[in-house]
Amino acid sequence: PRPRMYRLFANILLLLLLCGSTGHAQSDIAVKASIDKNKILIGEKIELTLEASMPLGTAPAWFPLDSLAHFDFISKGKIDTTVRNSQVSYRQKLLITSFDSGRWSVPALPLAVGNRDYLTDSLEVSVAFTNYDPKQDYHDIHDIVETTASQLSYLTWVFAGAGILALLLLVYLLRKKVQRRSATAAPTVFSYLSPREEAVQALKLLREKAAAGTIQTKVYHTGMNEIFRHYLQRRAGLSSMQKTSAELMLQLQPLGLPNTAFTAVAQALRMNDAVKFARYQPGAEEDRQAADTIQDAIEQLDRIITS
Repeated sequence: PRPRMYRLFANILLLLLLCGSTGHAQSDIAVKASIDKNKILIGEKIELTLEASMPLGTAPAWFPLDSLAHFDFISKGKIDTTVRNSQVSYRQKLLITSFDSGRWSVPALPLAVGNRDYLTDSLEVSVAFTNYDPKQDYHDIHDIVETTASQLSYLTWVFAGAGILALLLLVYLLRKKVQRRSATAAPTVFSYLSPREEAVQALKLLREKAAAGTIQTKVYHTGMNEIFRHYLQRRAGLSSMQKTSAELMLQLQPLGLPNTAFTAVAQALRMNDAVKFARYQPGAEEDRQAADTIQDAIEQLDRIITS
């Protein structure tokens, strides 16, 4: 009887030791996500670092990195492994960016070990067109302003009058355009120019029209986008005409444009889109800077591609 009792006691002790070691191994698993900045300009890079530590011999399923809402992957580094005593640590660095203005979160990412998921903390990131003023709250779109009934009535007449004037102006401009086409030859096509020369000349003509007040702000900013896309199509062979601005910047990334110029042109394209869809009304200085940014990016890209 005693040997049986000893064997039973030994089995119970072994079971307790196994349970304790399993619980200890689970408690030794730790995950962490961190970013090097939580406020960026549109198109600016963020370094996202993923880390995990666990007992040696544990078989984890690494964080899923197919996509992140509101963020785009620029590059994914390799997973580095470090072994110390009975612990193994993993680390991976990734570069991400965003072309959507607003406040977004890098979500909590799961690391699967067996049937259990270990989650990182979510990370808040603010994305804006221009540099932040720390004394002011960030607003992507202006707050709603309440108006009285008398103001609404007044505004109705103002909008109605403006609409009629705009319609009359549109009819006048269309008639004038038809008359000009019939009286002159076909417009000049700069097909004999290099892609850079054609783009620079088109930007110059666009600036002159804006200075003379013969084109609307929306047309001015839309024209800048089209000039830049047409240049990339001719010079770099990119199918850029049907791409969104975010897709276009991802195409542009491998060309090696310096970080400062890359961020600046991303902001300019994003602002042009905002003006196009009537979500933003820039000032004269912003109009000028946008055209200068597009031209500077064209000049730098031309030198990079030529070299």
